[in-house]
Amino acid sequence: MEKSTSSQTEHYDVVIIGAGLAGLSLARQLTLQCGNEKSILILEKRAQIPPPQQKVGESLVQVGGYYFSKVLDLEEHLMRNHFMKYNLRFYWKTAGRDNRCFEDYSQCYIRNFSNIATYQLDRNVIEGELHRLNVDEPHITYCAPIRDLHVDLSNHDPHTLSFTLENEKRMVKADWVVDTSGRARVLAKQMDLLKEVSIRHGSSFVWVDGLVNIEELTEFSLKERRLKKDRRILGHAPIWLATNQFLGEGFWFWVIPLQGRTSLGIVYDSALFPREKVDTAEKLIAWVCEEFPLFARDLPKRRILCASSIKNFSHDCQQTMSPSRWAMSGESGRFNDPLYSPGSDFIAFHNTLICDAILTENKKELAGKIHLFELLVQSVYSSLLPTFNVSYNALGRQESFALKYTWELSAYFTFFVFPFINDLITDRRFIIAYLSRFSRLGPINLSVQNYLSAYYEWKKGQPVTTEPIFHDFASAEPLRRAEGTFYKTGTDVQEAKKVLDMQIDSLIELARFIVAHINADVVGDSRALTNRLFVETIDLNKLSFDVEEIRARYGMYSASTASYEWSFDSCVLDKLRTSAMTGAEYTMAEQGKIGG
Repeated sequence: MEKSTSSQTEHYDVVIIGAGLAGLSLARQLTLQCGNEKSILILEKRAQIPPPQQKVGESLVQVGGYYFSKVLDLEEHLMRNHFMKYNLRFYWKTAGRDNRCFEDYSQCYIRNFSNIATYQLDRNVIEGELHRLNVDEPHITYCAPIRDLHVDLSNHDPHTLSFTLENEKRMVKADWVVDTSGRARVLAKQMDLLKEVSIRHGSSFVWVDGLVNIEELTEFSLKERRLKKDRRILGHAPIWLATNQFLGEGFWFWVIPLQGRTSLGIVYDSALFPREKVDTAEKLIAWVCEEFPLFARDLPKRRILCASSIKNFSHDCQQTMSPSRWAMSGESGRFNDPLYSPGSDFIAFHNTLICDAILTENKKELAGKIHLFELLVQSVYSSLLPTFNVSYNALGRQESFALKYTWELSAYFTFFVFPFINDLITDRRFIIAYLSRFSRLGPINLSVQNYLSAYYEWKKGQPVTTEPIFHDFASAEPLRRAEGTFYKTGTDVQEAKKVLDMQIDSLIELARFIVAHINADVVGDSRALTNRLFVETIDLNKLSFDVEEIRARYGMYSASTASYEWSFDSCVLDKLRTSAMTGAEYTMAEQGKIGG
């Protein structure tokens, strides 16, 4: 126990259960927003903060990056002690090559650094810094290590918490109780709020000493690598700064740089990937060296520093905040999948809403806020479920994944990042407008995800490229438009509505384009992508991937010369359609001259 709790200080404004990233961040955020006006007690079961065991979950994306750097004012610490992240980059093996060299792999990426800085967090280091900052605050008290915690929640009176500290039974009162206990899920279990999800994804991961620089896993000399013409497309920024992900059907393997060590791990869909292949550190290293042979040049020589695994990542919760003055943040409430590094984003969203609720004194106003806040976080969580539950198989092919990620990232920039950087997510007027607009994308997203999954299954047996393909996601104009919202700071509610409306139109056009791109591949005629009569038959709310139906429908309009006018370059993804037939080939196929 780092500060004593005496009988005179047994009542606290806020008790936070758990001193992990979510709880430490919440205490910091409350302090920055209201100074020392709120007394805070942090209860932690571990004796050491941070723990000696290395913690997973290092990669930030824009919401989390903005939250830690700008909202929590940790920018200098992040720049000094953690690597700035060079976006997410994705890799696929190339057919007909031994894939022992970095140059053998096809890549998708965003070449330019984000205007909103993101970072590769050493979780132990940042939790140590947050702990240092918090422990110096006179209004924050730590009790650790505790055991036998019991929480007695009240609808009206202060809540009561009892626990054992140094073999002494203690009891405190609290106006607010916030559970940030992670997978211990203290409140959700106590109140029977646990909710199952159908996603069954697991993970195994290790940390090894030193930097695993994938660009050096090659037979080319340093000079040859510097002067390769690929640099015209890839640029000169250190690729190892990215979260580098190597993809296959139903799984991905990450490479994340930390100071003095590298985080490596696989996440897999248990229905598509056998856990026993990677359920130990040794098996994981052996598997990745076989599956992606470039790693055989490096990993067998590395010293393993730490290792762990999680059998099931995903879980849900019936409710994560209440006007009875309790809430959950981090993994104590909901978590879906780490594919796009959303964990810190959810911490940012929940902590910001919880801080606003704690600072709301009027009970009627609090009840109204909590109702909308809960709808907001449920909506954000649910919107991501099809991404992980429906089309995880589509990770196995560059083309299907590029379509998937362009769509998902455009939606993320618009509906996650833009509202957060403008402090709009606690404004009830905005939340109502947000939910009405966001809900329009729900049915379209589910349809698109199912379409992508079926497209992958149809195409996975077809020939693939024998030369690496490099694709910048930002070459798609709808994604650039969405990224442009990063510059729209200081936006009020009325202007924000207009921004969202414009972006929804762009997203709907992008969804139609994805379906049209797939249809053009199915019929084997690139002209289908701009055939106005054919494109206009696409109903985004009633998508069904039926090859014969698509070909029959195109047959009705294939002779039309009327052109569909996209607002962007419709050829932007052509290089990814590696097995598509030309228009002449399609005509020959229809005549039975070549196989279809």
